[in-house]
Amino acid sequence: MSTPLTDTAARPSDETQIASRERTATRRHYLMCRPDHFTVAYRINPWMDPAVPTDTSLAVRQWQTLYDTYVSLGHEVELIDQIEGLPDMVYTANGGFVIDGVAYGARFTHEQRAAEGPAFMRWFADHGYRVAEPAETNEGEGDFLLVGSRILAGTGFRSATASHAEVSRLFDREVVSLTLVNPSFYHLDTAISVLDPLTDDESANIAYLPSAFDDASRATLERLYPDAILVDETDGAVLGLNSISDGKHVVIAARAKGFERQLRERGYEPIGVDLSELLLGGGGVKCCTLELR
Repeated sequence: MSTPLTDTAARPSDETQIASRERTATRRHYLMCRPDHFTVAYRINPWMDPAVPTDTSLAVRQWQTLYDTYVSLGHEVELIDQIEGLPDMVYTANGGFVIDGVAYGARFTHEQRAAEGPAFMRWFADHGYRVAEPAETNEGEGDFLLVGSRILAGTGFRSATASHAEVSRLFDREVVSLTLVNPSFYHLDTAISVLDPLTDDESANIAYLPSAFDDASRATLERLYPDAILVDETDGAVLGLNSISDGKHVVIAARAKGFERQLRERGYEPIGVDLSELLLGGGGVKCCTLELR
């Protein structure tokens, strides 16, 4: 909450100044994958339970709403065809990390997803990107988030810490390692939402779930992003932070009502979408969206 004014001559609080900033949308370029073969046939995260039935047609309809939302906002969306037997390809964010036309490929932790890495790297090569094949285990933009010029990098469940150094060398950027400790938030993009990734470093900002991180990582986030939105457990539990921002519009889980209110208070325009069927696989808005820079 904003600090109360002590007298009429007092300056506006920092939070009031933050909220009053004009938010500007920038056109983005995304890669998505229609979930034509979506199901939950194995369990590699706490969200997945093969005993719970899935509805592929519903997953496709919900995914289509997300796709249509991006198009209506003026963003460019490209598609990679889903390969039968790879139901998690819909979560394209895990397929790589792309900056300045260079695509750092994914090397998945679990064998059930291993074939996705080469499939995404073939797509990148076929579409004119310079592909950097990884030596280290990593799950793409699931664990690498670009905030200003800085890269936040997650570890603890999927991406190896050694991949952080590999990314730093490849892109010649500062990489900040953060350790996840709650298995329900197994990728960094389930616990952090990048709100202003294309602004300068001083005004770039995020939202995050503090309890998803160890003490050292929380201290790092508090130091780097003192104006960050802190999201509560209720919104975290529906993967509310697994969202996409163009600097003004923030596409989020429809059930993340508290986060929606917090975004409006900061001058953003949240757009809620229902991806409840895809949540059965442990993914939300951001998981279904890889940014092509």
